[in-house]
Amino acid sequence: MDVLMPQLGETVAEGKITKWFKSAGDQVKPGDNLFEIETDKVSMEVPSTTTGVLAEIRVPAGAVAPVGAVVGVIADGAGGTVTTAAATATGAQPQSVVRSTRRDATPATAARPEERPRAALDPFFEVQTPPRNYGPARLPGGATVTPLARRLAGEAGIDLAQLRGSGPRGRIVARDIAAAPQAAGAPPATPMTGPTAAEIKALFEPDSFEEVPLDAMRRTIAARLTQAAQTIPHFYLTVDADIGRLIAMREDANNAAPKDQDGNPAFKLSVNDFIIRALALALQTVPAANAVWAGDRILRLRHSDIGVAVALDGGLITPVIRHAETKSLSAISAEMKDLATRARAKKLKPAEYQGGASAITNLGMHGVREFSAIINPPHATILAIGAARRQAIERDDGGIGFASLLSLTLSCDHRVVDGALGAELLAAIKRSIESPITMLV
Repeated sequence: MDVLMPQLGETVAEGKITKWFKSAGDQVKPGDNLFEIETDKVSMEVPSTTTGVLAEIRVPAGAVAPVGAVVGVIADGAGGTVTTAAATATGAQPQSVVRSTRRDATPATAARPEERPRAALDPFFEVQTPPRNYGPARLPGGATVTPLARRLAGEAGIDLAQLRGSGPRGRIVARDIAAAPQAAGAPPATPMTGPTAAEIKALFEPDSFEEVPLDAMRRTIAARLTQAAQTIPHFYLTVDADIGRLIAMREDANNAAPKDQDGNPAFKLSVNDFIIRALALALQTVPAANAVWAGDRILRLRHSDIGVAVALDGGLITPVIRHAETKSLSAISAEMKDLATRARAKKLKPAEYQGGASAITNLGMHGVREFSAIINPPHATILAIGAARRQAIERDDGGIGFASLLSLTLSCDHRVVDGALGAELLAAIKRSIESPITMLV
């Protein structure tokens, strides 16, 4: 049977095989790890689902293949015959389109559009969908449409019911929107493009630079941030919060944490843990802001699922703490440490970093006083945290004192969150941070 490159989420179009655990000719049985793959988000081991002999390795370690490509072949252990399995649930047909990660490699021949896996069909980056719901939206009449195609159609004023999709099983994809007649006065449904690599290189002396090829993570980050900057109408709100009480409570809580038999504390709260909790509670206090953009509608969410940006070598990822409004500070702290550790090891599952209601990004540890973050679609907000600082302030009695201040900048998607609503959400976050006792109830 054919061994196919698996799909790990709707937005994952390809994977890099970093290691083969089996060699050609080795016996395999269900559960045996065959190879390890690395995508822009995760690294995982792929096990065999059948008994037999690994007859052929078509994609060597270090090479990149699209989702649905045939990376190896398992022969019948009894007779040694090779049989071709049906395509996997991704809907892709067996193929062997492979791209080497070496800079001097010969480009591979592209598969025909009808043969390519559905995650690689759209020429534009797909907006990530909530976990456990990777399928496209279904239109009246039975046709399906990708999230990106739905958004582009809404922006261009195109009636989806009038289109025939060119994707698998008639699915409407982004190229169908780009090819459709535009409504009067509507903007084009294609993203802007910048100068080519050749045009940029021509501006510099030939020996004055080194070319660094893009890996899967950097390509994905570039595509998502370009999409977000071009399509989301951002505006920004900034306040300073006095974190004097929060620092004192954090210190008391950490000092009072129970110790195990080796003397290690059961938990160690960070300022970030308090901010996660504050944002989660604020989204419940201001439910209209607990929402995401969904192309032609807004989704109001019931729970506060908070993404937290984690820096990785060469990029970042945003694991999500689900139902954060229901969790204690110590529970949030433990979960965040686990997610960050596995994120840096690229061991997260797609459901652990997709979706979410809002996100937090913190550069305070680098001494950055304040900054404005780009929203991560489909979120409508992201909270940027700067460095705490001691600053002279005027007291209520007119005297001068010092306070520990923290700058909070909320980026808002104006399609979902208006100015007054964003200000209300930021004020609720500030109240919780300045009165941290309220986060314990």
